[in-house]
Amino acid sequence: MPIVLGEPGVDGLSEAVGVLREWQYEGAPMQLHPGDLGWFWRFGAEATAAAVRTWSRDGRILAVGLLDGPGLLRLTIAPDAQRDEELARQLVEDVTEPERGVLPEGKVNIEAPMGALVQDLLSEDGWSVDEPWTPLRRDLTEPVKDPGVRIEVIGPEQAHVRAAVQRASFDGSTFTDERWHAMAAGLPYADARCLVAYDDQGDAVAVVTVWSAGPGRPGLLEPMGVHREHRGHGYGEAITVAAAAALQELGSSSAIVCTPSSNVGAVATYKSAGFQQLPEIRDQYRDAESPTL
Repeated sequence: MPIVLGEPGVDGLSEAVGVLREWQYEGAPMQLHPGDLGWFWRFGAEATAAAVRTWSRDGRILAVGLLDGPGLLRLTIAPDAQRDEELARQLVEDVTEPERGVLPEGKVNIEAPMGALVQDLLSEDGWSVDEPWTPLRRDLTEPVKDPGVRIEVIGPEQAHVRAAVQRASFDGSTFTDERWHAMAAGLPYADARCLVAYDDQGDAVAVVTVWSAGPGRPGLLEPMGVHREHRGHGYGEAITVAAAAALQELGSSSAIVCTPSSNVGAVATYKSAGFQQLPEIRDQYRDAESPTL
């Protein structure tokens, strides 16, 4: 059967989210998580659908990609298909040829699970490796300590608090109340929580959103941020511990997160919150003048 590249549309997003849930398992390589689609959903269901690509054979989805920016494809593959040669070659063709509607011409990046055959084929095709990222994981089979600060689970009436701390945590953030509501209306948010940490004066100082992939599967932190005026007081560690506790309550087997290795402060924060550093991973990129064009 031929492999079919598709765009799921809004009605097909539930199937894409469903397979992403199924593909999360303990020991899996860092990969696209349903929470990644959930966070992207802040732009609305239509925009999310327009950014998703699927590759299917005989009606079964074998790979899902998220265009997380104009030149970045975040791609993951069914566990039993990561070394499928027919699929890997089809993926390379589809991402290399702009007319296929996946990636444009020029410099582009692909994030794919380490060890997947598509990575080998892209390397053979002249793609290079980009800056390293550090995945981290915390096991949730043991009790999680109290974070030591007041934590609130954010609902619609506090969306403005969540949005304001997000903007104060990330330079250039465009997160708004409206985008929080769009995100919360998305399918993945049914198994998600937004948390805000408060200091002793009652100021909101840190935020995190956690995404469960279902009981017994790894849950994701995306994103976590500390208000720029309240850094250096341990609030990043506190909100990260609270995130682990929230995922544990949701039934997650572990909590996972990934950050650029160059962000040494973030790596240190996650480690202080009980996360173990895993081997680095790297995107692959094609330069604008790549011979593959």
